[in-house]
Amino acid sequence: MAAFGNFGLFGDGPGDFPHPGIGGVFRQTYRAYSVLMLPGAERQDVERGGKIIMPPSALDQLTRLNIVYPMLFKLLNKNSARVTHCGVLEFVADEGRIYLPYWMMRNLLLDQGDLVELESTALPVATFSKFQPQQTEFLDITNPKAVLENALRSFACLTRSDVLAIQYNNKVYELMVMEVQPSDAVSIIECDMNVDFAPPVGYKEPQREQPKAIQPDSDIVSDGAAIHDEGFKAFAGAGQRLDGRKPKQVSAVTSASDSSPRRGVPNYGYKKGKLTFPKDLSKPKAVEKEETGECSSFEPFSGKGATIRQKRKPNP
Repeated sequence: MAAFGNFGLFGDGPGDFPHPGIGGVFRQTYRAYSVLMLPGAERQDVERGGKIIMPPSALDQLTRLNIVYPMLFKLLNKNSARVTHCGVLEFVADEGRIYLPYWMMRNLLLDQGDLVELESTALPVATFSKFQPQQTEFLDITNPKAVLENALRSFACLTRSDVLAIQYNNKVYELMVMEVQPSDAVSIIECDMNVDFAPPVGYKEPQREQPKAIQPDSDIVSDGAAIHDEGFKAFAGAGQRLDGRKPKQVSAVTSASDSSPRRGVPNYGYKKGKLTFPKDLSKPKAVEKEETGECSSFEPFSGKGATIRQKRKPNP
């Protein structure tokens, strides 16, 4: 049985607020069906939003009650005690029926043809909302806030704990309304609302790889010593001549100090943030020989010249 009553300026529900000019509260019971059951062409615009389709008789009753705009309604499934809120898109449904988006029927735990109570209400304007994506694929969207803002244009209100369904790039993403302010049910028509996101369901923070521990200097020195103990000598191979002759034997005299490069001495007194530039105070070998008098007996241009042309002997 459908119920209709006039209760003055105030509604008797938890989400009702007084408005000047309201003559009563609209309350009816309808059979709920999914938008897919609506006769005619497929209505994707209804499926993507948060508004329902009501019968023409409801518009006549709402007009006589002088209901304030925008028209917002509370949907109640008495069997499961599930509640949500919605707006109205059109008044073209069959009498005794209303057509809901499929995600709204799932929130109310309704099957096709179940009874649902519809009641007019007034909701405060939203100031803040927080959503939790139900799939980790939602993180692949480049600008999720812009996508959500565009999708919410088809919604009239939000209810805490509802799971909304939005479409983007031929994919359906579900988001749970974790928090709304200033009430558990708010209107989002012409509002300035801050939006926040919680981590998606099943999301795990990527684990960062721990940096490898740096080996102490002693290990590095020991490894280096092992390398130089192999006795590597640059250009120590034998050459070959193209004419087939044996190459000259060149005696390569190398000292033990030349076979291994010099190693620097680590600065054990190093302090973080301080740079030191040590100087090599050792004198060059040539300067040391001059000071000790061990100079070589080299005299420039002391050799004898030679000519290729031979002198002619005088004729007898």
